[in-house]
Amino acid sequence: MARAERIAFVCPRFAESGTVGGAETLLKNLADHAAAAGRSVTFLTTCAQSHFTWENTLPPGRRKVGRLDVEFFPVDENRDIEAFLRVQGAICNNGPLTEADERTWIANSVNSRALYEHLRAQGDQYDRLVMGPYLFGLTWFAAQIHPGKTLLVPCLHDEPFAYLKIMKTLFGQVAGFMFNSEPEQELARRLFDLPESRCRIVGMGMDSFEADPDVFPRRQGLAEPYIIYSGRREPLKGTPLLIDYMRTFRERTGRDVRMVFTGSGPIEPPLELEPYIRDVGFVSEQEKHEAMAGALAFVHPSINESFGIVLLESWLARTPALVHARSEVLRWQCRRSGGGLWFRHYPEFEEELIRLMEDEDLRRRLGASGRAYVEREYAWEAVEKRLLEALDTR
Repeated sequence: MARAERIAFVCPRFAESGTVGGAETLLKNLADHAAAAGRSVTFLTTCAQSHFTWENTLPPGRRKVGRLDVEFFPVDENRDIEAFLRVQGAICNNGPLTEADERTWIANSVNSRALYEHLRAQGDQYDRLVMGPYLFGLTWFAAQIHPGKTLLVPCLHDEPFAYLKIMKTLFGQVAGFMFNSEPEQELARRLFDLPESRCRIVGMGMDSFEADPDVFPRRQGLAEPYIIYSGRREPLKGTPLLIDYMRTFRERTGRDVRMVFTGSGPIEPPLELEPYIRDVGFVSEQEKHEAMAGALAFVHPSINESFGIVLLESWLARTPALVHARSEVLRWQCRRSGGGLWFRHYPEFEEELIRLMEDEDLRRRLGASGRAYVEREYAWEAVEKRLLEALDTR
């Protein structure tokens, strides 16, 4: 085992002052802890902040952010968006695709020729290159430059993009993988026939915290019980499904349960549901944790998860979880922790939400089990050990 002294992390966006996405938060935190362990760490990223527009809004160049040397490179602005969306639509709908179509899609994804040139010119100075998530052109092309020293943090889901032929190229070339969970690793090994020797489960460490469950409801004037969702609001995260389920729940049961959303993206509820939704947008970590602590349950309707950072945060807030059963990872986390319930369709969602509303002892037991699980499995001491072992393995 050779110690990796100089490490570059590569990610399309950098989570500097807050959460911009689960994968970005994961890569930034792993990089920060590698630096804290005495490694020389550089973070290579783009000048974009929005995952909707990918507009270059940050100045290019290098600057120090905490323990990290972060270098920002401009996103290529000559993308053929029309071609990208045409092929992406075909991918999402499982339409017929040629390998040329796949190449068109990845070539018009988020890319940065400036970042690639940096890796070609200066890649030899790094002992390890850690890249993710798998779904972007930036990761796909950067990984081809020095594949023998590249570790992929794929954040892989069972989704149409994972079945593209070009992804077999990506997963087949890199030196190894750092997965977030056992189900993610099992999916990757099944799809890409990966040897066990190239795979490590690392995950992300979580810092424990305390949050008063009364603060957020009092600040927001919420006298009624509420559920909470935190993160991006989009179809891939299941938020339209959650809106539909809550509309049906209120109509069928007459129960006055409110919904709180933190994060970014459109919600677009029907008019009759709007008065019962509180969208607080981006909030501080403290306020997010207080909002979680005051909730009946944290509801995670996504089926596309490789880890579930906000799920683990909700457990640290002692809040039980209600997750979509089609997410292998979220169901696995709930089963291992004893911290949550899962639903496959609306009748199960209704039954379990009513159960959580009516059984305070159950809520407390689930929340306590979830918190104990996170503090046991995802303490930074344990995760950092797994991280350094993965970086040093040749």
